[in-house]
Amino acid sequence: MKKNIINLGMGMALACSMIACQSQKNGITFEHQGDTLTVVHITNPSKYLLLPIQESSVEGKVKLDTGNPADVAMDVRLAVDSVEYFVPFELPAGAKEATVTIGKVPSKAVCWENIQLADTFDTSNTDYYRPVYHHTPLYGWMNDPNGMVYKDGEYHLYFQYNPYGSKWGNMHWGHSVSKDLIHWEHLKPAIARDTLGHIFSGSTVVDKNNTAGYGKDALIALYTSASDEHGQIQCMAYSTDNGRTYTKYEKNPVLTPFDGLKDFRDPKVFWYEPAQKWYMIVSADKEMRFYSSSNLKDWEYVSAFGKGYGIQPNQFECPDFIQLPVNGDPDNKKWVMIVNINPGCLFGGSATEYFVGDFDGKEFKCETKPEVTKWLDWGKDHYAAVCISNLEGREVAVPWMSNWQYANVTPIRQYRGANGLPRELSLYTKDGQTYMAANVVKEAQVLRKETRNVGNFEIKNEYGIDIFPANDGAYELEMDVIPGSAQVVGLELYNSKGEKSKIYLDMKAGKLVMDRTESGLIAFGEKSEPHALETHDRRKTNSINYKNDFALGTWAPLSLCEGKKFHLDIFVDKCSVEIFADGGRIAMTNLIFPTEPYNSIRFYSEGNAAKVENLNLYKLGL
Repeated sequence: MKKNIINLGMGMALACSMIACQSQKNGITFEHQGDTLTVVHITNPSKYLLLPIQESSVEGKVKLDTGNPADVAMDVRLAVDSVEYFVPFELPAGAKEATVTIGKVPSKAVCWENIQLADTFDTSNTDYYRPVYHHTPLYGWMNDPNGMVYKDGEYHLYFQYNPYGSKWGNMHWGHSVSKDLIHWEHLKPAIARDTLGHIFSGSTVVDKNNTAGYGKDALIALYTSASDEHGQIQCMAYSTDNGRTYTKYEKNPVLTPFDGLKDFRDPKVFWYEPAQKWYMIVSADKEMRFYSSSNLKDWEYVSAFGKGYGIQPNQFECPDFIQLPVNGDPDNKKWVMIVNINPGCLFGGSATEYFVGDFDGKEFKCETKPEVTKWLDWGKDHYAAVCISNLEGREVAVPWMSNWQYANVTPIRQYRGANGLPRELSLYTKDGQTYMAANVVKEAQVLRKETRNVGNFEIKNEYGIDIFPANDGAYELEMDVIPGSAQVVGLELYNSKGEKSKIYLDMKAGKLVMDRTESGLIAFGEKSEPHALETHDRRKTNSINYKNDFALGTWAPLSLCEGKKFHLDIFVDKCSVEIFADGGRIAMTNLIFPTEPYNSIRFYSEGNAAKVENLNLYKLGL
């Protein structure tokens, strides 16, 4: 009897506490049930609930509660001490009321005073480092490009996207489209996180023969659903409205690992004509596995490749599998397996390697020994590069321009993540080996808004050039460099603060080098809290100071190039430098964060004089 009285008293006290913790603000009522749950009641909801974000906060759980078992809580870092920016949380259109539940956020957090209703969300650029001509999300986080496909004159760029903050989380497929690979239109996310988990990377194909049964030319997406509960499993969705919206297959998943493998993700699907079947290559820890299917739903294991191949140690991710002519010969084609790895980069963190060989529908046989590593890009900030499917006569890859060592803490807030310029891939031979070149696509020439022809000159010691008077940090330099007998010949991009990025040919060492140790901001970030999904190791950070990870030089062997003259095409944007040497035989992609644009160039040589020919400067813009 006494126990019952105590419980009754505790229940009455709790009820009084709940009533005391209610507050109201402009059609929003907050019902705080301790620090574990707040129920937000909204009358006559606007289009959005604007959520205040503080990136150092622990992730709270925000869910639009409709009573449907499919309702999913999103991980949102709601502001506890201070507000850094806002993100929109969409509310049901035309509803008279809505309920949002928010868990794991203290009742005294400053977010409750700042949450607000709005019919619009301003996506005007507020970030100094947003690129002028590279693709970025309007707001939020972006990493891997995935599902890229060409159809009916449109390039579809889907990408790993968090619409609820500028750090990794809540993986959706974001979506942008383009007519020319350069100008992008932002659309609503195409595939949203659901009860099976985050929507990780994958691929999209045009089902020209209606093999899946959703109509001729339907777009079929294969992607990884990832959660602690279900693991990493492959799922399917289809679109009949040119990729704007997708319907998830009612019998998902279509493929699970036969051995319970933890890391099993990022399916890339392609049509293999000799077998008249679809093939899927999927990353399986430290190897790639092949599967085949006649209908994109039922998949059979074929073979595996990769254990012990390439740089070690590594984690295989984001594969692609393409066939290319060697030296432009259509009668001599080889298969290339693109493998994105993390860790394993020559300079730390994440990078992209590839393997060349033959494929007979059963096994891929690499033409080099396991210990041979071939890099698609020699920079620090090139990852998750995959190709656009259904693109006849060419293979174009698009990378994510960052590195998992510091991606979550770059000095940017409104958005995080950019894509490198699209690159056209080709195979060439050198010294008995077959290599893959990655050259900027010809479509990038549309960016040239103003041209300054400098012509030819000799560098005896140094030679200085101003760039453009109204330089906003977006330009291209194209030239031929003839080192002659010089030991070093290079250039510095610099500003009035003395910040500089150095690009040079070290002829004695046989290297093309980019040095960003003095490029601007080089130490940033704080130790991040781990995300909820512990299985996704690639987005963890483990350092409290990123100076040693960021402030370094990257290099590539000049032996990949032809000879005594080197053609350089250098693209500079607000926060990046991309170098393409000799038609992409060397590609090098690096982030930079100068605190004002580089407005001058200094050419220099060491040892003896060198020559620069056909120097053109192009001011770039959309």
